[in-house]
Amino acid sequence: MSEFWLISAPGDKTNLQAWERMNTVTSKSNLSSNSKFHIPDLKVGTLDALVGLSDELGKLDSFAESVIKKIAQYIGEVMEDSKDKVQENLLANGVDLISYLTRFEWDMAKYPIKQPLKNISEALAKQITQIETDLKTRAAAYNNIKGNLQSLEKKTVGNLLTRTLADIVHKEDFVLNSEYLITLLVVVPKSSYVQWQKTYESLSDMVVPRSTKMIAEDAEGGLFTVTLFRKVMDDFKAKARENRFMVREFYFDEKELKCEKEELMKLASDKKQQYGPLLRWLKVNFSEAFVAWIHVKALRVFVESVLRSSQETIQVAAKKESDI
Repeated sequence: MSEFWLISAPGDKTNLQAWERMNTVTSKSNLSSNSKFHIPDLKVGTLDALVGLSDELGKLDSFAESVIKKIAQYIGEVMEDSKDKVQENLLANGVDLISYLTRFEWDMAKYPIKQPLKNISEALAKQITQIETDLKTRAAAYNNIKGNLQSLEKKTVGNLLTRTLADIVHKEDFVLNSEYLITLLVVVPKSSYVQWQKTYESLSDMVVPRSTKMIAEDAEGGLFTVTLFRKVMDDFKAKARENRFMVREFYFDEKELKCEKEELMKLASDKKQQYGPLLRWLKVNFSEAFVAWIHVKALRVFVESVLRSSQETIQVAAKKESDI
């Protein structure tokens, strides 16, 4: 991280003497690398106006910095798969931030210097506030899609007891639309496969012989189907639990499973479609906010310098008067 100081020093008409003196002093001990920070001839206004503006600019400075940090942080969140490239997206007017600072030029088109300082300050405040408002709106919309997608994606990566079965089960795995029969799904530990095959038919009455098959497997166990009469379902579940066979509460609904798949695909598509435009907006408005922030800094330096100069002038005048 680089640290930058904006220094205002009394000087001659061309300011060359102050510049050369500072370079001489700092270079001896290698204290800093110096660059000129050009501030145009702004309209000074009254002393009262400058005093009031000084407080306002201090608050605006902090606010602008907070907005810039929010945008930079959110760019990192959006670029979740390529966070190592975040820094190269943090530019100001198309150049890196250090280059912009060390070659700063006042933007005459955006912030005309013939208008009062108060007007320039208000224009900067309005611009930065609008950026923050837009950021909140865009971030909320994107985060909503991202959050919903993550919730659905989490369901696809759990174990067979908890994960969604939309991409596992098929219509042909079940006995459907039967008044008497029902197909259950049972999660069996890997170490109990043999026991399951030997005992599932006798766990309760009215289990259809040879009705089981494994339709999925993970690191912990397998997902088996078994068909039985509806009236013995509760008894079968209880006996299965006693033998560490866990019956999943699942009933095949083709429409519901299709909707779940489509929702996942839609959210993934929506996120992908919003990613590009959102990242472009973030990059553009990071630049806009950073440029505005540095103009706020320039205003502060100017105002504080004029106030300091005025204070010194008043003190000198007061001393002369007291000497008389």
